[in-house]
Amino acid sequence: MIATDRISAFDVILPNGIPAKGEVLNRISEFWFRKTEDIIPNHMISTDPEDFPEPFGNHSETLAGRSMLVRKTDPLPVECVVRGYISGSGWEEYKKTGAVCSIPLGGGLVESQKLPEPVFTPSTKAEQGTHDENITFGKVRDMIGGELAGRVRDSSIEIYAAAAKIAEEKGVIIADTKFEFGIDPDTEELILIDEALTPDSSRFWPLADYAPGGPQTSFDKQFVRDYLKQTGWDRNPPAPELPPDIVRKTSEKYLEMLRLFCGG
Repeated sequence: MIATDRISAFDVILPNGIPAKGEVLNRISEFWFRKTEDIIPNHMISTDPEDFPEPFGNHSETLAGRSMLVRKTDPLPVECVVRGYISGSGWEEYKKTGAVCSIPLGGGLVESQKLPEPVFTPSTKAEQGTHDENITFGKVRDMIGGELAGRVRDSSIEIYAAAAKIAEEKGVIIADTKFEFGIDPDTEELILIDEALTPDSSRFWPLADYAPGGPQTSFDKQFVRDYLKQTGWDRNPPAPELPPDIVRKTSEKYLEMLRLFCGG
């Protein structure tokens, strides 16, 4: 898997990339795969291009830092979202219904408030050009079977809880995150795949600045989403080009997460 500098928002790939983004996602995923492998196996084999089979091994300079040799799996058709705080689309849904993915959260919550317990709020895995949609756990059971759905939910919450504790020690709140899982066709083992706890798949807030009751300072893709909302874009292709200052600030935010989690 090669992590490029391309970035998407609202399920649409933007025309310009974010410098260093691919390396940030690859290195942060490697960090979290190692931190959580005692909870559930993951697909990572190596991030050293010298270990890659030909012809990839011949391109070590190009692939170094942004590539990962992984186990091939049959991906599950579910985005496994865990929320520890109420924000984003979860907050919008809660304001309308008092629930997220049919999970009642009770009255009186304010935006960005910490939830009593993390909740599993899955969504569809949309095809390119379409949008993910929140679904109920019952729908997940229908899609992949009850036993597997339970394992995916429990693993997602356990990984999130472990990662949230580690992140807080580094001064970062993981408000929510998205995991993906696959089945190894040879062993039928459930494993964690794709990326893990990156600025693309998570909401990261600086702990020192946290103040529930409104939007938070973010060190993730939310910064790009917030800019695009101001442009009047209808969220359908083609996406507008990001101005240089938004590109630069986004890169700085991603690199800050790399520094905090991995030391640089």
